[in-house]
Amino acid sequence: MWSPRRAVRVRLQDGHGLGIDDALALWFPGPASYTGEDVGELHVHGGRAVIDAILEVLGCDEGLRVAEPGEFTRRAFENGKLDLTQVEAVADLVAAETTAQRRQALQQLEGGLGALYQAWRSRILQALAHLEASIDFADEELPEGLEEEVRREAAQLAREISEHLKGARRGERIRLGFSVVLAGAPNVGKSSLLNCLAHRDAAIVDAEAGTTRDVVSVAMEIHGYPVVVSDTAGLRVSQSRIEREGVRRARTAIERADLVVAVFDGGRWPELDDETMGVLDDKALVVINKMDVCPAALPEMIGGRRVWGGVSARTGEGIGDLVETLGRRLGEEFGGGGGATPSRSRHRDGLQACKAALMRSGDATDVEIVAEELRLAASALGRITGRIGVEDVLEVIFAEFCIGK
Repeated sequence: MWSPRRAVRVRLQDGHGLGIDDALALWFPGPASYTGEDVGELHVHGGRAVIDAILEVLGCDEGLRVAEPGEFTRRAFENGKLDLTQVEAVADLVAAETTAQRRQALQQLEGGLGALYQAWRSRILQALAHLEASIDFADEELPEGLEEEVRREAAQLAREISEHLKGARRGERIRLGFSVVLAGAPNVGKSSLLNCLAHRDAAIVDAEAGTTRDVVSVAMEIHGYPVVVSDTAGLRVSQSRIEREGVRRARTAIERADLVVAVFDGGRWPELDDETMGVLDDKALVVINKMDVCPAALPEMIGGRRVWGGVSARTGEGIGDLVETLGRRLGEEFGGGGGATPSRSRHRDGLQACKAALMRSGDATDVEIVAEELRLAASALGRITGRIGVEDVLEVIFAEFCIGK
């Protein structure tokens, strides 16, 4: 038997003794393996012919089969090597495309999120044990004020979870991407601006107004953060049924966006269109495009909002500065809260259910009801980490995995 966790150079050959590859083999006896079971690994050259030949040989063994999507990670979960938040982190780490996504997934994989939730659950179960002792042994001499101590602990936990939930939006956005929408009148250069940011022709550009009829989105990385930048139909009143639908979709995208880049036409300065003025709010970044043909200096404010500055999608003027500004805004949005944060709606839902049960326990007058609410709170946290009742979500989670992993 090979030494555990030591790479050995091996020559792989088929059933006829013909060589397939010069490879490395490793042996991981359980439980000190990824899945907790005995695991052997072959590190081979990745050519299709090599892989096909190896799979053909292995396929001749009736005891072997190709792993299901995520099967190794699922076995690790079932054998107690990973909790459910770590399982999700494996999928997120494999899919990570930006620095922020990688860092968040790695932190979650290292157990920070699961450990926090398990610590909260342990505190709830301890409080529940004290409360049930006061119920079951009411005639015994128990410490005074036990019930009030339990209520104080439940209230403190509810406050901690409430504070933790503030990071839920940040965690989910890092995972899914920060939404930036380019908004403005027809022909202000939104599509050209999108192409500049994407460094490719992602959107059709034409001198004819109203070319963009649908939302065109491009995923990109800005300062290590995942961003989905969307070009939208020009905001105006139109008689065209198709264009009206495009404007409706544009307004929906603007409403749901994390940040709106409100684009005005520098070539028509100081003319300002009312439709774009209507989208200026706290999440709007005011930008003047076509600075290469702008006839006058820009004002500091438009519609009560500071004008960030000017760009020219045609010449590239100011594009780098705009990217820097977007990066700073993303840092403000994603920055802070260096600890583990919820990264999925499933986490948020479980935490909200736990918090609600804890708050109900504080309002209850009957001690048995307080105990039941604490049980519900503990169960809500247990479902997040996979301690209890997770069969209904396992198939959904592992469907995200590639074959094998």
